[in-house]
Amino acid sequence: MHLSANEGIEGNTFAVTGGLGFAGSSLCLDLLRRGALQVRAFDLRSVSPWSDHLKTHGVKIIQGDVTCKKDVERALRGVDCVFHLAAYGLSGKEMLQVGRIDEVNINGTCHVLDACLEFGVRRLIYMSTYNVVFGSQEIVNGNEGLPYLPIDDHVDAYGRSKSIAEQLVLKTNGRPLKNRNGKCLRTCAIRSCAIYGPGEERHFPRLVSLAKLGLLPFRVGKQSAKTDWIYVDNLVLALILASMGLLDDIPGKGRDPVAAGQPYYVSDGHPVNSFEFVKPLLNSLGYDLPNYYLPVPKALPLGKFFALLYTILYPWLDRWWLPHPLMLPAEIYKVGVSNYFSYLKAKEELGYAPMVTPKEGMAATISFWQEKKRKSLDGPTIYVWLYCVVGMSILFCAAFLPDVGPVPFFKAISLFFFRSIKVVRMVFLVAFLLHVGEAIYAWFLARKVDPANSGGWFWQTLALGIFSLRFLLKRARN
Repeated sequence: MHLSANEGIEGNTFAVTGGLGFAGSSLCLDLLRRGALQVRAFDLRSVSPWSDHLKTHGVKIIQGDVTCKKDVERALRGVDCVFHLAAYGLSGKEMLQVGRIDEVNINGTCHVLDACLEFGVRRLIYMSTYNVVFGSQEIVNGNEGLPYLPIDDHVDAYGRSKSIAEQLVLKTNGRPLKNRNGKCLRTCAIRSCAIYGPGEERHFPRLVSLAKLGLLPFRVGKQSAKTDWIYVDNLVLALILASMGLLDDIPGKGRDPVAAGQPYYVSDGHPVNSFEFVKPLLNSLGYDLPNYYLPVPKALPLGKFFALLYTILYPWLDRWWLPHPLMLPAEIYKVGVSNYFSYLKAKEELGYAPMVTPKEGMAATISFWQEKKRKSLDGPTIYVWLYCVVGMSILFCAAFLPDVGPVPFFKAISLFFFRSIKVVRMVFLVAFLLHVGEAIYAWFLARKVDPANSGGWFWQTLALGIFSLRFLLKRARN
């Protein structure tokens, strides 16, 4: 396909569902850069890390829910082309909220399709996923000829719902638009792999957080297991090209758009072991990645345990204070079993070729995370937190509380080390005063080297003492 860089974009109005997300915001900005008349970012949120930047550049933000038909109609009325990126349940504890996943990914997609047909939207590009064909089986250099994974074989609700939604989108291709004199809705699907880049919200923040807390005790699968990744700019390019592939007047193709009714795999084109891929990032931040690989069959019981535990905690899954599970079965398969695909069809039919190499993309991502770390509070692993907090709590209980509940046991432990209650009280008071003194010093030092987090350094050092202060001293030296 040989078109101008802005074919079908200049002078047109676009809507991007999930437009305040990581990929959606990048797409909105690129559409404006290419000459779009208007770009609407339709999202459940009213603000995001990118919302101010989008407003500054003229993106119209429309708050609404894809599960509400009236909200969708309000966002899509008068639009020429829709990019449907809104989805739910990709990773973490969201994967277990099955009802919400189906409501957003299936019902929400139906509302988008209905609105497109009702209001004469000519083009719809659906952002899909590898999971429409991948469950737990190995796929090496797969292509679009692979059949959909049977619905009952999906290992998570997200993959199942995205498969159903993609098939609905592609089967709607060619449906006549209401009151449009025989004009049809043209649809296609971009099947994306894991997305990365500066500011990515899902994969890297979770990995960095786990590494910081010392909760990455092993890698999953075999070292030979490979998966695809895609840099955000490459994904945006693929989506833009797909929109051009739905135009009615593509040279040499008559009136039949080349991408109409078609799915396309896209990636950076460099399948790699996921743990090896993120290793440079973690090392650049001073975190270690273990060398031990836990085979998938041995990791699955742990994943099922977390799935069961978080199913019990279902009423609180949307609470901010409940952390993501360490791993779930579907996530184990994604990183532990090879699943990568060829983007040859996208290259031949859409002209897709990655603009950013993995080396360049990771360099930009590392730079972002290093700057983020410099601006944020740093600290020790969760094991140090447990050692300090539990240790000080036991000393306090043994020294000052009456013999109720577990206090006699705490006293027995303390007396084993310090021989008398008097010594226990003295040790606690000395340790407490040291923590207070270190916290005050940390506050004054942080006001010079990290004023934005001076309060955080005070409270963290009050709890952890020298174990926290040494991180601040290291930052001061640097």
